[in-house]
Amino acid sequence: MKKLFLLLLFPCVAATAQNYRLVWSEEFNTLDTAIWNFEQGFKRNHEDQWYQKDNAYCKDGKLVMEARREKRDNPGYEAGSRDWRKSRQRVEYTSASVNTAGKKEFLYGRFEIRAKIPVSSGAWPAIWTLGRGLPWPSNGEIDIMEYYRVNGEPHILANAAWGNDQPYNAVWNSKKIPFTHFTGKDPAWADKFHVWRMDWDEKFIRLYLDDELLNEIALSETVNGTIGNGSNPFHKPQYLLLNLALGGDNGGAIENAAFPLKYEIDYVRVYQK
Repeated sequence: MKKLFLLLLFPCVAATAQNYRLVWSEEFNTLDTAIWNFEQGFKRNHEDQWYQKDNAYCKDGKLVMEARREKRDNPGYEAGSRDWRKSRQRVEYTSASVNTAGKKEFLYGRFEIRAKIPVSSGAWPAIWTLGRGLPWPSNGEIDIMEYYRVNGEPHILANAAWGNDQPYNAVWNSKKIPFTHFTGKDPAWADKFHVWRMDWDEKFIRLYLDDELLNEIALSETVNGTIGNGSNPFHKPQYLLLNLALGGDNGGAIENAAFPLKYEIDYVRVYQK
């Protein structure tokens, strides 16, 4: 009740000052399957984690996605397979990934997500959106937040991607901010919750962290190539994804001593004009 009371009193005041109104909020008192889908298995980027529903739960009004060291057989294993998802005989780590595909999708608006992220080596938490109806990346991807290592050094990323004329080949507008940019101002940054925000309208996508603008993307530039028939994916609805990946192409070497890792999301709120 306290969370609902605060929601009614304060967030709408800031939003309505710019003609926004709250259209959806997730306060994570429960994890409603009418809103959230759960990914299962090995999914992307040669990542080390096996996604499963059990690693996502609500506690004290927050969504907790917990990465664990858990060894088991890979049920999809196929000896001699060239598919990395099937060629791994064993699962070494588990984690969670949830999304709102087909259940909550939005065209334009202000998205606010308050979260505390794990920052040990190997952790790859993200807040992102995807469109539907076209293959990636012509469906459009917006990375409101990614945390991973670039040349071995931790960074926070704010990106968007769309398609060109090559299958599964993206055009990126990406800003990679060294993590030291934030910890230099606050050495205890990683111990605190922070607010990631996207302001998305017909002309721009603007990505913020604690009200600091990290990236501004003009939609006049985000036009697909031939695979996407010259369409603009960011003039179509997108759904939300929250996940905690490990290792893989960009997460870095996994620090086993840090487990279990916890990625905590306090709320997701969407406003529209």
